[in-house]
Amino acid sequence: MRALEGIRVIDLTHMLSGPYATMLLADLGAEVIKVEPPKTGEGTRKLLSEDPKNSIAGMGAYFLTLGRNKKSVTLDLKQDEGVKVFYELVKKSDIVINNFRPGVMERLKLDYPTLSNLNPRIITCSLTGFGATGPHKDRTAFDMVAQGYGGGMSITGARGGEPMRAGIPIGDLGGGLFAAIGVLTALQARQTTGKGQDVDVSMLDGQISLLNYMATMYFLSGEIPESIGNDHFVHVPYGVFRTKTINVILACIWDGFYVALAELLKNPVLLKPEYKERAARMRDRHIIDGTIQEELLKWDGDELLLALEAKEVPSAPVNTFDRALSDAQVLARNMVIQTRHPNNTPIKMPGNPVKLSGTPCEVFEPPPLLGQHSREIYANVLGLSESEILELEAKGAI
Repeated sequence: MRALEGIRVIDLTHMLSGPYATMLLADLGAEVIKVEPPKTGEGTRKLLSEDPKNSIAGMGAYFLTLGRNKKSVTLDLKQDEGVKVFYELVKKSDIVINNFRPGVMERLKLDYPTLSNLNPRIITCSLTGFGATGPHKDRTAFDMVAQGYGGGMSITGARGGEPMRAGIPIGDLGGGLFAAIGVLTALQARQTTGKGQDVDVSMLDGQISLLNYMATMYFLSGEIPESIGNDHFVHVPYGVFRTKTINVILACIWDGFYVALAELLKNPVLLKPEYKERAARMRDRHIIDGTIQEELLKWDGDELLLALEAKEVPSAPVNTFDRALSDAQVLARNMVIQTRHPNNTPIKMPGNPVKLSGTPCEVFEPPPLLGQHSREIYANVLGLSESEILELEAKGAI
């Protein structure tokens, strides 16, 4: 049995943030039913679908990954007949997730007040750029908008350089993470109250939350932080250094780590007794960083990392994708998995980071073809007859 087995999720999401949230729930065992417009499907299906390097049989890397472990039904929610079918599905489900703009669910009559009248236990989640309330709730947001608006982008990039978005789309992915956490929290609350509720998740709120202690520092000091590249405002050495072969990270948080590093490199400048104290290292950080850089250029990167590991100095390679996705630790944790396209072509992709001892979640089914599970869901879950299904098809509702 998988952790969320028995939980049915209706997935109205598109693009990245919402599909990532529902992918996480599907990986954990929930039955996630993607409700998609007939003929076109949801927008993520089109992304990279025609790119010969990043697609298989007309299905791009986005949907290949985000669609795994999900089922797909087609349903026209702009038709009364389609909405009626959706309502019946809500009566037999636990969670409805969307990432439409505020107001869309109300306009379609799919909002929480409407759905909770049909099923008091239903949990709804709206994942939007700016949330359901506030003066900017109607603004459009995508990943970079959230990153920039949320403040984190202002401290990302080289010291004195232009602001830089994170390479990983943390605006979208952060929103998806908080949406998954939100619906699981509401699911637990339902255990006590017996009732569902609405979960309002904003990509912007997620970015503000991720500022964490740095926001508190600003409130305490009144000082606006600036980008400092890979340096740290408290620790030295802390950053990226070049070797003969690869870039490596040193993260000497405590004095003992620095001492071990200095003993390994044996440079007399680094071995000065006063540098055993953080304050002296902060004062002379440019001397220390420069000296370390000179020393590390004498080393093969992987040999250096082994020596640092033996000394228990916190360090890591700056891995390119090929190195990260073939790393022994990553592979041992089953973080590179193989699933397949519905046509049986094998595909590798990232695994599930949540490892459970009692209810393992290491099942990875292929992403669905558009409407692949319509008959299964409408017949087995809703109990529609073949003639009723054919009638809905004739009307274009499914």
